[in-house]
Amino acid sequence: MITTITKIHTDGQAANATLNNYSDKVEKVELAAGNKQEKPLPSYDKYPFLIWEFETPIIWSNVIFITLWHLIAVYYFIHYPSILSKLPLVLYGCVIGGISGFGITGGAHRYFTHRTYKAKLPLKILLLISYAVAGQNQLFDWVRDHRVHHKFSESNADPHNASRGFFFSHVGWLMMKKHPDVIRKGRTIDMSDITDDPLIQVYQKYWFWIKLAFCFIIPSAIPVYLYGEDWFWSIITICFIRYVISLNSTWAVNSFAHIWGYRPYDKRIFPSENLAVSFFAMGEGYHNYHHTFPWDYRAAELGTMLNVTTLWLNIFKSIGWAYDLKAPSGELIRKVVENNGDGTHYRWGHEVAEECEGAAGDEEVKEEEEEVEEKKEM
Repeated sequence: MITTITKIHTDGQAANATLNNYSDKVEKVELAAGNKQEKPLPSYDKYPFLIWEFETPIIWSNVIFITLWHLIAVYYFIHYPSILSKLPLVLYGCVIGGISGFGITGGAHRYFTHRTYKAKLPLKILLLISYAVAGQNQLFDWVRDHRVHHKFSESNADPHNASRGFFFSHVGWLMMKKHPDVIRKGRTIDMSDITDDPLIQVYQKYWFWIKLAFCFIIPSAIPVYLYGEDWFWSIITICFIRYVISLNSTWAVNSFAHIWGYRPYDKRIFPSENLAVSFFAMGEGYHNYHHTFPWDYRAAELGTMLNVTTLWLNIFKSIGWAYDLKAPSGELIRKVVENNGDGTHYRWGHEVAEECEGAAGDEEVKEEEEEVEEKKEM
């Protein structure tokens, strides 16, 4: 079953009109429980380094680790044996990359963060394993940071604020202490769906070992024991080259897709439609659409075009593992495009955009907007 949503919010935040209570429930001061246990917010002066001045201190261990990991991956990518001689390993690396990508896109992002669909236990376990294969931050941190990102996008409270430049939004934010506003706003996000889940509690408790096993050890060992692959090249391919490509594919959504591309759904926000990012990030590059309709399980209007994640979710829907998939109606999308788009929409673009100010139905849109605002205040 796919839930079609027809309400509209014309101020460019159509997302907030229908966001589920997990990503939109915010307390005004602090979390109701455990206030006394909260660490005090950090306060930083400007952090000078050579000719630059940074907002927060640099985490040098992260700088060294990320840099060295990339240098090793790039070096061996350049000096990799011929594709034909390592074809099984290359294809296997692509499969592992796809699994890890789905763990991020279909799991951490569309399911655990935005709750765009519901998953039965077998799919939920598969999503958690796939996320472990990706080897990123703890699931709690990923979900919280992404919910903060959506709610306070391109502000100091955004963990990877694109207004601070390409490098910061791509990887620099992982090399620095978080801005105090990120921590402050992060404490207001309702994370009860994550913290109250017994399965995720176990997952969080043993995260280091789960990540080590599913991201590095098991994927590297399979080619060796399956068909006699060399240990060295298996580790280089899986633990370095595949891992670095996977990381940068995810980071590209925060950088490339927040800076370059068209904005057919809302021209007033940074997120953009970027097909190159969609290719590498399994459908996450339709970012202007996603920030306008974050509760759409497809994260795109165009369904499965350069969107492998949606293809897999449709497959899991067909076998009953995924259900109650959310998506906006075509009419809702059209109205948002007419009111807020930059005129580049493939169907309701240039011609419609020029006439949309006085288009029929504006009164209906205003009435729906008022109704949505009333519901948000309840």
